[in-house]
Amino acid sequence: MKIYRYPTKDTWFDLVKRPVLEQQEISALIAGIFKEVQSNGDQALIEFNKKFDKADTQSIRITEAEIEIAENQISDDLKKAIQKAKENISKFHSSQISDISKIETTKGVVCWRENRAVESVGIYIPGGTAPLFSTVLMLTVPANLAGCKEIVLCTPPDKDGNINPAILYTAKLCGITKLFKTGGAQAIAAMTLGTESVPRVYKIFGPGNQFVVAAKEYAQRYGVAIDMPAGPSEVLVIADENAVPEFCAADLLSQAEHGSDSQVVFLTTSLKVLNETIGSVEQQIKDLPRNEMAGKSLGNSNFILLNSLEEALEFSNLYAPEHLILAISDFEKYIPMVQNAGSVFLGNYSCESAGDYASGTNHTLPTNAYAKNYSGVSLDSFVKKITFQHLSKEGLENLGKTIEIMAEAEGLLAHKNAVSIRLKS
Repeated sequence: MKIYRYPTKDTWFDLVKRPVLEQQEISALIAGIFKEVQSNGDQALIEFNKKFDKADTQSIRITEAEIEIAENQISDDLKKAIQKAKENISKFHSSQISDISKIETTKGVVCWRENRAVESVGIYIPGGTAPLFSTVLMLTVPANLAGCKEIVLCTPPDKDGNINPAILYTAKLCGITKLFKTGGAQAIAAMTLGTESVPRVYKIFGPGNQFVVAAKEYAQRYGVAIDMPAGPSEVLVIADENAVPEFCAADLLSQAEHGSDSQVVFLTTSLKVLNETIGSVEQQIKDLPRNEMAGKSLGNSNFILLNSLEEALEFSNLYAPEHLILAISDFEKYIPMVQNAGSVFLGNYSCESAGDYASGTNHTLPTNAYAKNYSGVSLDSFVKKITFQHLSKEGLENLGKTIEIMAEAEGLLAHKNAVSIRLKS
């Protein structure tokens, strides 16, 4: 970890830089995968399962029988936890359903906006060492609430050709029936182009490694939308003298264990809290199964002593973290100062893990400073907003002259005539 005491503001731009991943020329690889999937469909996905996941899968479809077996493989306690999380996520996202509000902008001119669900969406769920069944909840719950007609889920198989049972149980709980054993860039290609089994979708959601991210960006060339640009997970913690160092350390490590390319940033106004938090990190990491990965992440992370909480918020807004934790006593006072963050956790007991799993907010969030211009996934991510307007005869008479003058000034006389011909009739 890198430790800085009272760095001057002219050094902040260097301090907020994310770790640079090893540059790999993957564009050609992604293009090749898309071409192979386009040409050979399901068979290409089966071959890619062998190549990338060492899995011999005769079919990429996940059957009802496999889902039933998976349901019996997880504990009742885990089932209850998933159900509770689903309940909270549903409750929070249901509150985002908006009413139609009709506005009369001019006498006889009424405008309004209505939501329409994205009809077909694709959900990508990573497998590997951390199968993110929680992300199934985060993406399928709002998709269902929005009214998406078709939800397609792709996730990579293990070397035995199986899918993590918690992923399958959660998918069933959320009513998802179109599930496929395919991962990586090839899964994104399948949902973009369609195969014999995998439907082509209109928008793709979900996290993944750099190949998945590159594939999602490539998918946009085919007119398929994506949730947001993505990168490694990250957290920034701001702590005052009343913060609990062992809590702060635990929050930092909970992000560091995501992967060696994750980044954690710790800002504090207290030298005592800084030193004790560093000590607690060094102690707690010893007991983590993923301590090697967390250790590499910490090597890219910054621990910074600053003069004031106002300065810390200014630094945070420049960094624009995916997760921001305000481990401070008077957090209400500082909420208005938060400009750039994916999701914010307030006080000593609001651990970032709560948002990752069960508080109700969505954990699919902008990373890599995209919180400056992107929001996290919400109900709005799964809908389009269509505007409507109705002009009565009186409405056109009241607004017509305005339109005619503006259209003529732009030299668009057919636009003007569309008004004039009505006013003369």
